[in-house]
Amino acid sequence: MTAYKLHCFKESGNSYKVALALRIAGIPWEKVDVDYFQGATRQPGWRASVNEMGEVPVLEGDGVKRTQSGAILLHLAQQHDALRVEDSEQAEVLRWILFDNHKFTANLASYRWLRCFAKPQPHDAVLDFMRSRAAAGLDIVNQHLSDREYIVGRRLTVADISLAGYVFYPAGELGFDFANDYPHLDAWMGRIAGNPGWLAPYEMLA
Repeated sequence: MTAYKLHCFKESGNSYKVALALRIAGIPWEKVDVDYFQGATRQPGWRASVNEMGEVPVLEGDGVKRTQSGAILLHLAQQHDALRVEDSEQAEVLRWILFDNHKFTANLASYRWLRCFAKPQPHDAVLDFMRSRAAAGLDIVNQHLSDREYIVGRRLTVADISLAGYVFYPAGELGFDFANDYPHLDAWMGRIAGNPGWLAPYEMLA
């Protein structure tokens, strides 16, 4: 079985998605820390040798470096039975991964970043706008989960793992109360956390 290297840093929920998929599937991997806050991904040498897009995660295996969390998750689903997506589910899984990358993670992660890490801190109006965008995505996922246990079908797929990338970070960072305001999403998080191998982001990528 391929032993992967995951180039990542612990604050990156997109990195967490890939790490979570690997652990849940029991796939061997090792962490390669990327010093994002000191500008590692902006260095020409790093971009030339690791990822021209200047982003993590990067999953390295069999001499190939793969980037973009959605593409990595779909690759893992194709290669490993524990993550395999049925032919009848392919289009729906892709639909939710695209939604996640464009609307859900994109807005929730951006709001968290602005609240916790941006320097200087943005204007309150910017934070309010980004919170409203993140809340809109949370509303959609919460409603979708009101009559089902998982995003697609009756079992965990990489669509769930993609959408789970940021929701397990501390509530103090995210600025949302999932248990009270998004109960269906909160219950879904509990089902994901019940999988063998699950760890919270800062424990997984510490």
